[in-house]
Amino acid sequence: MIERDDREHWSAVEEATELLHEERYREALVELRRVLGEDPKNPYAFYFLGVAFFEIGELEPARDAYAASIKLSPKYLGARVALSHVLRQLGDVRGAIREGMAALSIAPGDGDALHAVALAHHARGDVAAARKYFEAFLATNPEFEVAVEVRGLLAEMDLGPGLPRGEA
Repeated sequence: MIERDDREHWSAVEEATELLHEERYREALVELRRVLGEDPKNPYAFYFLGVAFFEIGELEPARDAYAASIKLSPKYLGARVALSHVLRQLGDVRGAIREGMAALSIAPGDGDALHAVALAHHARGDVAAARKYFEAFLATNPEFEVAVEVRGLLAEMDLGPGLPRGEA
């Protein structure tokens, strides 16, 4: 029953995910609302609703959609990681760390979860914790662009507060 429900939930969001891939976010929002009108217990519809809201810069609705997805599917790793990022961007660093750590409890060593936790600790100003999670993230062999970004953040942290770049 659960597997069938899962397949049905994924199938229901196929059109919306195509719209998201085509960067047609407002159309995806309409489609996802239609899907949720037919099945308000579809965690993927809530997750992708969060993606669409995030892409158009609506962080509070994105947060709420990711949270709804997690309420329906507490072990939905992608939704937890996304919620961590949105909470950090909204200034709720404690909540971002909490959600990132929950993601790591679901999937220890997951690169996306490590990255989210590292960024949250960095936003909090906890250099030691940020470094620990950034280094663990780099050990997962992430994509080149993200790895370069993280190495840049680590280099900035090495400079210390108040020091201009290149003067350490």
